[in-house]
Order: sequence, then C-alpha cells, then structure tokens
Amino acid sequence: MNAARRIAVVTGAGSGIGRSVALELAQSGQDTATGSRIGPNWAVALAGRRSETLEETAALAGLDADVLCVPTDVTDPEAVTALFAAVREHYGRVDLLFNNAGTFGPGGIPFEDLPYSAWLKVVDTNLTGAFLCAQAAFHQMKDQTPQGGRIINNGSISAHTPRPNSAPYTATKHALTGLTKSLSLDGRPYSIACGQIDIGNAATDMTKAMQAGVLQANGELAPEPVMEAGDVARTVRHMAELPLEANVQFATVLATNMPFIGRG
Repeated sequence: MNAARRIAVVTGAGSGIGRSVALELAQSGQDTATGSRIGPNWAVALAGRRSETLEETAALAGLDADVLCVPTDVTDPEAVTALFAAVREHYGRVDLLFNNAGTFGPGGIPFEDLPYSAWLKVVDTNLTGAFLCAQAAFHQMKDQTPQGGRIINNGSISAHTPRPNSAPYTATKHALTGLTKSLSLDGRPYSIACGQIDIGNAATDMTKAMQAGVLQANGELAPEPVMEAGDVARTVRHMAELPLEANVQFATVLATNMPFIGRG
C-alpha cells in the first residue's frame, strides 16, 4: 500500500455534506492540470443506505479516485460490523471515520404531539448510529499497526442552540458532543483523536427550506442564508490531515449572516 495514502470511512456519503467531504478527500493530492497524484491522498469507503447514490458519488470522484461503495444502515449493528470488515479486507486499516449520517426528523410538529416512533428514528440514526460506527472504528484503530486514527463527528449548531420544534434532533446533537468528549479521552492511550464539526446552513437538499423561510424563535417565518457545502468539506479535510498529536476538538462553520449568534 502507498505509505502516503490514508483510508477514510464516510457515512451518509450518498448526498449532502457526506458527499462533499467524500469528494474532497477522494480528490485530494491531485494536480488539477494533469489529474495525476502529487502528494498524500485518501482512499475513501463510501457508506450509506442507498447503493445508487453511493455509486453517483463514486462517479463524481472520477476514475483516478480510490473509492469503495458499501451500502450500510448505520442503525443496524450487523451492517456496521460488515462495513468495517469490508474496509479492513479491502484496505487493511482505517485512518479516519467521518461520522456524518443523520436525519432532521419530522419538521413542524409541536413537542407535545411528537410520535414516539419519530423520536426513536432520529435517536437511532443520529446517536446510536454514530456510536456503532465510532465503536467499530475505535476497535480497528486500536488493533492496527501503526496504531491510531481520527474520528470526526458531524454535530450541528443545534448542539449549542435549538430551533423551534426540534427536540429529537437537538437532543441527539447535544448527546453527540458528549460522545465526542468521551472518545477524545478514551482514545488517548491508543493515539485515537476525536473532534466535532458543528455546521450551520450548508447548502444541501436537507436545507433547501432555509432559503424559502423557516420558523424562528420569535414565531416568525424568515429566509436564512446558506453557504457552500464545499466550505465545510475543506474544513473537515484540514481536521483530518492534522498529525495525531494535534486535534481540532470543536469547529463551528456556518453561513456568516444566519440568525445563530444572538438567536432568540
């Protein structure tokens, strides 16, 4: 294996932030003029529920990219185990997990009317799925030679400040911050670093409603600015490519003029 190559697992890689990060990593170290590799680069395992969207991401990465599509439901422990077994068999190690798969859940439902099934779906995906993937990555990173790696959790500015009618999403993102801190501590003996990126209004299919108008804390509907998902992807790549002796514990990347600072 090329000693300069690193191996990443990206969940939710079939769309949105996951796709942007996967492409940023898969196309790194590339001379844009010739398309040839000029430096350290990433092989990327693309994980997501739908094989067709993973294949679309792989096609966008280009023929020179080293990608592996592994359809995975992160809420299923057996599927997560199979994902990391496939990566280990294909690449031999894992240097990065971008724990990105997630869902907003149903919007516009008052807390008192929220179905238990809706709560459970968000918790299973955003929190339990992140735990399962982090645990599998932790096992691999601890056992491999050289030992270590990095886990980056996709948090949200909702890990700091909620939106109206967002209890399941907000609760899971607050919990993810606790998971990030625990992994940072528990990974120290094994050279496993863990950080979190909190994102606000990246332009993806999940945030299209932001530009049309969304409910604010004062009860009004108002459009919100968005930023390019590529700006988030470059930040994740920076975090990922630090030496394991350094770590971005928490990073917040958001549309400059969105109503977050001073929200209320």
